[in-house]
Amino acid sequence: MMNDFKFSVLMSVYGKDNPAWFRQALQSVLNQSVAPAEVVLAADGPLTDELEAVITEFKDNLKVVRLEKNSGRGAALGYAVPQCKYDLIALMDADDVCRKDRFEKTLSQFKNNTSLAVVGGQVQEVDAETLSPITLRKVPLTHTDIYQYVKTRMPFNNQTIMFKKSAVLDSGNFKPFHLLEDYYMWARVIAKGYKTANLPDVLVDMRVSPAMYERRGGWKYFLSNKKLFDEMKKLGLLNLREYYYTLVIRFGVQVLMPNCLRNMFYQKVLR
Repeated sequence: MMNDFKFSVLMSVYGKDNPAWFRQALQSVLNQSVAPAEVVLAADGPLTDELEAVITEFKDNLKVVRLEKNSGRGAALGYAVPQCKYDLIALMDADDVCRKDRFEKTLSQFKNNTSLAVVGGQVQEVDAETLSPITLRKVPLTHTDIYQYVKTRMPFNNQTIMFKKSAVLDSGNFKPFHLLEDYYMWARVIAKGYKTANLPDVLVDMRVSPAMYERRGGWKYFLSNKKLFDEMKKLGLLNLREYYYTLVIRFGVQVLMPNCLRNMFYQKVLR
């Protein structure tokens, strides 16, 4: 029975999150075919009165841990992971919507293969306001394919992931890393030799907007990518040829490509 597998859900929220979307995200987490045993909410710094009102509305279902100042997603998750009670932890973003059977499907993978440390799935990208479908964000299914994929791109849809707390802590836990804290985390888990998988099923509807693609460009973002791939080379995930090939491609997309073309590239070419 899936109900025999107790797990935590971990979500971070910060002052600029949308309260209505936050409420919908929480509702989708709690309205599951298999419910979590606890929902841990990392409040990343001061929140608005509207966000605090949503927390109050769901207070009986939440374990709230607070960071005094806004420190970023990596720091917030790193602070909260050790405070989750169960070894299985599902991640969730504060503005997305879970499909009703998300946790049931993910738990079945852990039940059928106890060697797995990370299980994710596919996402349906939707318009931020209307929730109208835009495109599917597809990621590879098998550990072998994920290992190859991580060399050039993030191999998971982060908001779909369920992971073993013990594996994440053994790999150094979440750390601050400009816009790439998730990629850095899972690269270290894979480099440690932990087994991973993705389901072929859509597990989450993910809100997207043009601003999301704009954040994936510019010198600061490229330099953060370079720092990440420096680390991946040290971890043994990249050889010298793979390292330079990846940097050249990312420089072209993130620095040389204008925003309008970058948006199209992410939505059409990388899906």
